[in-house]
Amino acid sequence: MLTSRAAILALVVCVIALSVAYPLREYVMQRAEIAQLQDDRARMEANIEELGGREEALNDDAYVEREARARLHYQYPDETAYIVIRPESEGEDEDRVDPSEPRAPWFTELWRSVEEADRPDDGL
Repeated sequence: MLTSRAAILALVVCVIALSVAYPLREYVMQRAEIAQLQDDRARMEANIEELGGREEALNDDAYVEREARARLHYQYPDETAYIVIRPESEGEDEDRVDPSEPRAPWFTELWRSVEEADRPDDGL
């Protein structure tokens, strides 16, 4: 049935297959790693471009002034700042946020969160 020549041939084919399998597996893994590193590089280059644009904007004094006035509510010493606090109406949905309405300053929201954390939870 199975001659010695066929057995030796089968053994040689198995040895060749095993000796090729490991380098082939390493090649496939390295190609996948290279593709992942190329994606990471493209993502980092896009991030660098975005940060470069942000740096240019921050070097513009007019932009910094606008951001300080809008976000931090800064004003010049001879100016008077007013913050209008609207009464909360009971009929409106409080979860709905209108993007055209100005948001409360960050320090007001921070203090509000501290006050809410201090209140005991009635539901428990």
